[in-house]
Amino acid sequence: MKSNLKITHTTVSNQSIALPNELKEKLNEYGRLGLEGAHNTQRAYKADLKHFNEWCEINGQIALPASPETLAGYVSHLADTCKWATINRRLAAISKLHQLQNLETPTQNRIFRTVMEGIKRAKGIRQKQAPAFKLNKLKSIFREIDTETNTKLRDKALLLLGFTGAFRRSELVALNVEDLTFTEDGLIVSMKKSKTNQYGDYEEKAIFYSPEAILCPIRTLQSWIQRLGKSTDSLFVRVRKGDKITMDRLTDKSVNDLVKSYFGDEFSAHSLRASFITIAKINGADDSEIMRQSKHKTSAMIQRYTRIEDIKQHNAAMKLGL
Repeated sequence: MKSNLKITHTTVSNQSIALPNELKEKLNEYGRLGLEGAHNTQRAYKADLKHFNEWCEINGQIALPASPETLAGYVSHLADTCKWATINRRLAAISKLHQLQNLETPTQNRIFRTVMEGIKRAKGIRQKQAPAFKLNKLKSIFREIDTETNTKLRDKALLLLGFTGAFRRSELVALNVEDLTFTEDGLIVSMKKSKTNQYGDYEEKAIFYSPEAILCPIRTLQSWIQRLGKSTDSLFVRVRKGDKITMDRLTDKSVNDLVKSYFGDEFSAHSLRASFITIAKINGADDSEIMRQSKHKTSAMIQRYTRIEDIKQHNAAMKLGL
């Protein structure tokens, strides 16, 4: 999405003052970045906008600017097959496009919002959670991974780090070797940006040694880096046929495929993060401790991630004395 945002003047004491061209360009660039958001968000929006444009073409509607009636028809179409979260994401993309073009967003229209309320009541808003792993299953799979090949060693290092660090897949593939600091106490991972850190604030995660070497994320990661043979640039890269390490950084999708290949199709890359939160909670970690690693901003999100195992093991219904 390219912005048509044009900032040509500012107002001081009710007087319009023309700005130098150089400053105008800076203002336009900062304005564009402020509206467009993170790279992954832009990528998702692009796919959503393509879907909306195709629907408009098929149904003889104008996509930009979209009328409230057009948008109401679109979400009514989506409601037949899409989840509430998907509908909201696509609406966010359409709304963002209108903002970028300095157009009034139709999502604020009263009639449209009434239609959205009806869809919410009819379909519900519950989101499907990525399933979490059982700790015993995790350990069993990690123990079975033969790290003789470069591919398997990379996979094990990525999975162990993803789980123990409660990483998102986008965070894992963005890591560079120089982002890791090994100490006697463990490992500090520095993250430049993340979903909840869009402004490059100082953000770190701590990883600790496991008593069992075969399950240790630090020892496994050190072995992978030694095999990688470099001290800078991409940490997790593709391995070609013949077990040859490349310089090509892994993608978000490849991490998701990797998790499914080891744990099953019902799981996803997000299951690593979900499992960290669930298992840590069951083992007595409080919300603030979990948030220190997951980087969630509120404990409400931790409660949402808490899985059924936690509900069964930490429930007042077990203390009724019946």
